[in-house]
Amino acid sequence: MKSKTLPSRKPSPKLSRPARRALLVVHVIASAGWLGLTLGLLALGITAAADGSAVTVEASVRAMRLFADWLLLPVAFLTLLSGLVLSLGTQWGLARYRWVYTKFWLTLATTTATAFALRPATHSAVTAVAAGGPLPETHEVLMGPIVSLSAYVFMTVISVLKPWGPTRRGRRLRVSSRRALQEARAASPT
Repeated sequence: MKSKTLPSRKPSPKLSRPARRALLVVHVIASAGWLGLTLGLLALGITAAADGSAVTVEASVRAMRLFADWLLLPVAFLTLLSGLVLSLGTQWGLARYRWVYTKFWLTLATTTATAFALRPATHSAVTAVAAGGPLPETHEVLMGPIVSLSAYVFMTVISVLKPWGPTRRGRRLRVSSRRALQEARAASPT
């Protein structure tokens, strides 16, 4: 019985060292900026929830809206895009290691949550407070930044520690590349 061989896949092009390093710097700066913006949102949310002054509450939620409308999404997309290009253009790959795969999906989820949950929550808080009413619910201005901050800290930790090893796909790719290397060595004259 003949063994069926799978067609070899052309490896994805790798980034040159200068391009990889430049993109890594962009990714780290964008990620740190996203983390910093989230800390700022949390501080503003705590101020809005804890302060009884209507002026302070309104100023806090307006500043939160400014962060959410003008800064968070561009930084989130830059983080997502630079991380995706880095994963596809380096030896890490997107689906070869669990920590990279986890970071990608968490970044995608937090970007989506920023667009569809955090921004609308800040908009409704500004609308309510600007109309002279109280802050609608304090958890609306606090939960988004708390969840986001937790996710970003977790992603930072796994970026540094690189836990969990390769995925099934990563193990298969590793075995097939070793096998190809052994066959190439066996075929070459010594």
